[in-house]
Amino acid sequence: MKVYKPIEIARIVGVSTSALRHYESWGIVPKPERFENGYRKYTDVHLAYFRCLRAMFPAFGHALTSEVVLDIKNGNQDQAFWRMNKAQADLQYEKMTTDQTLEMLRNPELPLSLKGTIKEEMTIGEVAEITDVLPSSIRHWEKEGLITPKRNLENGYRIYQSTHVRQILLLRTMRKTVFFIDQMREIVQAVEHHSVQKAKQSAEQAREYISERNRLQMNAIYEVIRLCKVINQEDEDDY
Repeated sequence: MKVYKPIEIARIVGVSTSALRHYESWGIVPKPERFENGYRKYTDVHLAYFRCLRAMFPAFGHALTSEVVLDIKNGNQDQAFWRMNKAQADLQYEKMTTDQTLEMLRNPELPLSLKGTIKEEMTIGEVAEITDVLPSSIRHWEKEGLITPKRNLENGYRIYQSTHVRQILLLRTMRKTVFFIDQMREIVQAVEHHSVQKAKQSAEQAREYISERNRLQMNAIYEVIRLCKVINQEDEDDY
């Protein structure tokens, strides 16, 4: 198996030698042997680990990357792949909800299939039941300025109308996606003012971001497969 100096690995992977030492200190890369002069002696296995880490960090984040690479290091490759499978399923859900949001924005008069009947004026309890959203979530969105229900002048209770129902449905589809609060506010306000062009642009940008993450994740999975193949080949050579 080929042997590399730290600077050689750093140039191939595109990081500094100090970054290589950081990865080592986290315990997610096998400790290398040393040359007589004390320098680290990296192998093809280490190169595969570093390539894998570089691809995974932007695709899956530091926490999941560490878990996956530790699984592989500890010989549990199947667990590593199931972790990534779950992340991919979550990303697929994000895309689905973003697509639903875009459909609502493109067709503002689209009939809504709901549990109950939309009345001219509704209480928070009625709206919560119709939209299948907890009242506490609706109150939180109101606190964030995402929805602005009217108030009954006599008792101070919130009054919700059909526009609020559509806004809540949009928020329900967006809350587990990549949308930030400001983007969510822009989208629901656009629905309220019947001007959805900017909101559609935000949703389309979010969908492109999801697609970019999907491409990054696919590339990272490819590097994980390469790493596993190198490890498995080394194990076979040891027999």
